[in-house]
Amino acid sequence: MTDLPIGRAFAVLAERSPDAVAVRDGDDVWTRRRLEDDTNRLARAWSDRVGVDDVVTVVLPSGIDLVRACVAAWKLGATPQPLAPTLDVAERQAVLDLTGPALVIDASLGEVDGDPRPLPDAVASSWKAPTSSGSTGRPKVVRAAAPATVDLDRPVAPFVPRHAVQLVASPLFHAAPFVYAMRGLMTGHELVLMPTFEPAEWLRLVERRRVTWSVLVPATMHRVHRLGPDALAAADVSSLEQVLHLGARCPAWLKRAWIDWLGPERVVEVYAGTESQGVAMITGEEWLAHPGSVGRGCGGTRFRVARPDGEDCAPGERGEILMRRDHPTYSYVGAEPTVRDGWHTLGDVGYLDAEGFLYVEDRLADVVTTGGTVVYPADVEGVLEAHPDVRACVVVPADDDRLGQVVHAVVETDADLADLERWAAERLAPERRPRSWQRVTERLRPDTGKVNRSRWRPSADG
Repeated sequence: MTDLPIGRAFAVLAERSPDAVAVRDGDDVWTRRRLEDDTNRLARAWSDRVGVDDVVTVVLPSGIDLVRACVAAWKLGATPQPLAPTLDVAERQAVLDLTGPALVIDASLGEVDGDPRPLPDAVASSWKAPTSSGSTGRPKVVRAAAPATVDLDRPVAPFVPRHAVQLVASPLFHAAPFVYAMRGLMTGHELVLMPTFEPAEWLRLVERRRVTWSVLVPATMHRVHRLGPDALAAADVSSLEQVLHLGARCPAWLKRAWIDWLGPERVVEVYAGTESQGVAMITGEEWLAHPGSVGRGCGGTRFRVARPDGEDCAPGERGEILMRRDHPTYSYVGAEPTVRDGWHTLGDVGYLDAEGFLYVEDRLADVVTTGGTVVYPADVEGVLEAHPDVRACVVVPADDDRLGQVVHAVVETDADLADLERWAAERLAPERRPRSWQRVTERLRPDTGKVNRSRWRPSADG
């Protein structure tokens, strides 16, 4: 089958399997026919306000209403823009000023009456326009270059299965979960939505709903692992064909723990940004042969690692990771991309080995330079999060008169800090050990794994 308008794809899926489950939101079950008829009614209700290439901004919690709103937007040829309801008023208004949406959906949709018949086909020139905040806390709009079309009979990516019961374990209003859930939904996946991530509930849903595929981040992988070996051994994950993880560097000890639990054939990793200007993938088997790597380029991606003068680094030499694909993938609204001679960057530092496998150390802007030594926060965080009483850790630089910067660790834990200092001293070189600590009880990392590091950096006055 050739590419169809996304709105038409939902109609075809409903015709093929009207009683198949499209989405489960708790006990609320939406079949393909129910989703098709409902979103046709929604689209008709909005048709006097929304047209082709308009933006529909969806500011809703992760749930069925968010899904309904996006599907209805595609049926009108509009571009859905998922926006986190947790943004403050100023951030939200800044995004709305950039995109000028034709419609903002920020309240429950309720029941909709009207004509359930399909609308005429319409195709937006961009299928999504999410925001990307990364670790800066400042959202920017990323407009996909791909139009709102889909081939129902072709995998959307090498690492996305054609058929799956997909457990959506991260908020749908964030970029990566949105892509994998919606691309899955429009090609026949059954979605099982989790409004908030709880590790025991994730295991329960895998068993109860016979989940075959789920996307996680290291932060949520860590929370599942912390349930302990007895809970993991008792869990029925026999239906689970694969877990895909992405979004942050995964500590080697945590990756090995998941491979030991599920087997290498069921653990796959992807490295990419919201912009999709470069994508790498690695299987569990490949990772065991190249531990620490995020894989090699896929989907037409090429990677190179460059020195500050722009020359290519030798294999194993660290530098800035640059990437390009054989087709454009995005444009910014209200911002300029960082492109060097046609090569894009996420601002990450890493290296390539002799076989072309990519290794990511950290974000260049996040490194701590202490007494001339570069410290990658992910290295320190991985060691501290291996402590059995540390739920999460964020490492940032603290200013120091003698060394320039030193390592400051913010830890989500009930452990005694003296115990953590001993733990660090036994496992980290002196320059990598935290010189100052902050203990918190609030959740450091949300379900997306992203963190605003500037919030945790100590002020100059202490």
